[in-house]
Amino acid sequence: TTLFESPRSAMPRDVREEKLRILSNRVSQCTRCAELSQTRTKTVFGVGNPEARILFLGEAPGADEDRQGEPFVGAAGQLLNRILEACKLNRSDVYICNILRCRPPGNRTPAPDEAANCREYLEGQIEIVDPDYIVCLGSVAAKNLLASMESIGKLRGRFFNYGRAKVVCTYHPAYLLRNPAAKKDVWADMKYLMHDLGVEL
Repeated sequence: TTLFESPRSAMPRDVREEKLRILSNRVSQCTRCAELSQTRTKTVFGVGNPEARILFLGEAPGADEDRQGEPFVGAAGQLLNRILEACKLNRSDVYICNILRCRPPGNRTPAPDEAANCREYLEGQIEIVDPDYIVCLGSVAAKNLLASMESIGKLRGRFFNYGRAKVVCTYHPAYLLRNPAAKKDVWADMKYLMHDLGVEL
């Protein structure tokens, strides 16, 4: 580590859990997006280890997530679980959340104002968990977090910075379900990340 790397937050786990719980309660009552707050079944806050070194950031909840109130529980979530297992990780090791905490009707792409309305909650989660790494799953996550207009193909294979965290961009598991050939690219991206963590796959 270099002299200028800021140290990780020393906040105790129980304090992080309580702060996330308070933020999650605020999210559950949020009505900033009139359409989404009326059409959602449940808000989908985030799940995982409040002290995770890796935070996975997706786009928005789908139908399964909206029903269960947990991110990445549908087919894309099952694939994400397999990706984690291949990296010698469990869901309980990482933290998972989305750009939006409510499902857009018909799974449409989040609108810029919706992402802006939800940004405070995302930044709150990142601040509390204080991960060393953030993995942007898909272009919506990458473009929103990094304020970049580049495609995932151009963003892959290098680290970006977001505050203290190193950011890796890769394809969304839902994209892999439609384009299985891209799985090898995601595997390369995960190996790149894990190598930086000192884990060889």
